Amino acid sequence: MLIKSGRRKPDPVKKCRRGFVVDNMSTMWKVIMFAAGSMLFWNMLFAIAIVFFERRDPKSVWAWLLLLFFLPGIGFVFYLFLGVDLRKRKMFQEKELEDNIHEIIRDQKLLLKDRPDKNRDDAAEYTDLIMYNMETADAVLLGENDIDIFTDGNEKFDALIADLETAEHFIHLQYYIIRNDVLFQRIVEVLKKKAAEGVAVRVLFDGMGCRSVRRSYWRQLEAAGIRTAEFFPAILGRLQLRINYRNHRKIVVIDNRTAYVGGFNIGREYIDLDPRFGHWRDTHLRITGEGVLGLQLRFILDWNYAAGEKLFEDSRLLLVPPRGERDHCALQIISSGPDNSLEQIRDNYIRLITKAKKRICIQTPYFIPDEAVLNSLLIAVRSGIEVNLMIPCKPDHPFVYWATYSYMGELLRAGANCYTYDNGFLHSKGIIVDGEILCYGTANMDIRSFALNFEVNAVVYSKKKAEQMEEIFREDLKYCTQITMDSYAARCLKIRFKEQVCRLMSPLL
Repeated sequence: MLIKSGRRKPDPVKKCRRGFVVDNMSTMWKVIMFAAGSMLFWNMLFAIAIVFFERRDPKSVWAWLLLLFFLPGIGFVFYLFLGVDLRKRKMFQEKELEDNIHEIIRDQKLLLKDRPDKNRDDAAEYTDLIMYNMETADAVLLGENDIDIFTDGNEKFDALIADLETAEHFIHLQYYIIRNDVLFQRIVEVLKKKAAEGVAVRVLFDGMGCRSVRRSYWRQLEAAGIRTAEFFPAILGRLQLRINYRNHRKIVVIDNRTAYVGGFNIGREYIDLDPRFGHWRDTHLRITGEGVLGLQLRFILDWNYAAGEKLFEDSRLLLVPPRGERDHCALQIISSGPDNSLEQIRDNYIRLITKAKKRICIQTPYFIPDEAVLNSLLIAVRSGIEVNLMIPCKPDHPFVYWATYSYMGELLRAGANCYTYDNGFLHSKGIIVDGEILCYGTANMDIRSFALNFEVNAVVYSKKKAEQMEEIFREDLKYCTQITMDSYAARCLKIRFKEQVCRLMSPLL
């Protein structure tokens, strides 16, 4: 009789499986350790690059280092998309060459300087600013302009479409955002009609801002005789590897006779058809007179870079426009972008703030100033100058909004007047000083507009227009809530936390 043992013989199949699992776990652990080591290596490499090889603002350096340290994987991806500047010089080499066509601009300077200008009295106080813009940005002082100010999208686009209808030679249209909706369809109908009549129509758009519009639609416009060009196009369809360096400019030039510049893009929200925003409060300038030439030059430079054309060879596009006959305003068109070592619009804001004697009125949807701008405003407030800041009451970009709220708090503590606009969304971008001068256009008062985006503003040396813009500002105050130190101090812990986190990240926003 056989007696069975209490111990079972090991099952060779199970033993094999256990060995396979152990081996797999060991391999997986090695992969994880290798990935973690690689991530730490790349983090260290990027940290070294940020600190030693890229000329960044110290605040931006610390923000990137903190992001890489606390979020190694996510920080790595963010840096690739937003931070690295390794191709910046190469990307803008061709554009910088075009921006330095001094011969053409010098000819325009001589032509305009030879003309008597009886209306430079309003600009006399700002001769140093005028000279700075001429030396650093080839921004000619352009006299005898009529300027219409639009704060309502429906009025602005009605006027624009009416002007497009009168075009006989060319239409140059450039916007950061173009949505293929009811508003653009109205504009496209006119553009197609004009192209059929032999008018040269060019549409320049930003690849990121217009990512919702299919490429096939632009091809349809090309088939209808409308030339299109994309600034920094996406790759592989709609994939945008670069979020920085966007062309944020909004310019229209018609027959070197009429031009538009300001904050309105093309989309249904800009004519109050998006319930999420309600009324869209913005500011746009319609210019007739010599100032049109400044916007024409800016458009041509951008178009040549994006489309690979050489429009400067067509002298008809550079004819000096006829003078305005009503407002007699002198102005300069200034632009800035990552293709320039200077931040002209930022520097203009600083110079205007430091020259203020009585009051400063600022409207901006995003208030994330760098240290120089913030300190200039704080010094102005503490010197007894009335500083008024107006921002939206609702965010369209939450991180940026709460960073804005944080910087507003510093102005409040210094004694500035701060307001939130409650009648919809405030997208107006500009500054008015002493009721004598204004600077409005596409640039927000934030680090991104100062250094990373391509922007364009008009500096208008006119008491008449500055007083008109101040009156518009006072009218806006009727729809605002003033933020006092008491109400700011009473904000909840959640909002305080949002402010601190977003302010820490503000150099990256």
